[in-house]
Amino acid sequence: MKIVYGAMVAGAALWSMTAAAQVPEYGTTVNLAQAKAAIAAGQAEAAKNKWPVAIAVVDNHGFLVAYEKMDGTQNASVQVAIDKAVSAAIYRRSTKVFQDLVAGGGAGTRVMGLRGASVVEGGLPIMVGGKIVGGIGVSGVTSDQDGVVAKAGVDVVK
Repeated sequence: MKIVYGAMVAGAALWSMTAAAQVPEYGTTVNLAQAKAAIAAGQAEAAKNKWPVAIAVVDNHGFLVAYEKMDGTQNASVQVAIDKAVSAAIYRRSTKVFQDLVAGGGAGTRVMGLRGASVVEGGLPIMVGGKIVGGIGVSGVTSDQDGVVAKAGVDVVK
């Protein structure tokens, strides 16, 4: 009974976040060329700053489309990047939104009970024509630096 109640509370928290801020609809899924372009742009930003990162791109269902890990990236970043990408795609919002909610305490900590929600900056939805086609996740440096690399990736997808 506790598990069901916890899921209901977490679901209610997500619903209230959705009601408070309109989130975009899903579009067609990101294709391989778009995913590779996003990763290349992210890697260029990371290389410019000497940041070793892992970058994952998923479709709007949260399934992996493309992934690369730069030399020197910590091993833990492999799964973290994928988790951030999945979270951004399936919940249709930046993982920083969840990070900020958790940092605020109170009801925001319920986000941690949402299955697949990453509460660390570095995951962004990928948008084309105002609709979500996928998500990008970056891990390897500080969360705000991960966010900069993710932004470089989403900015090239058309």
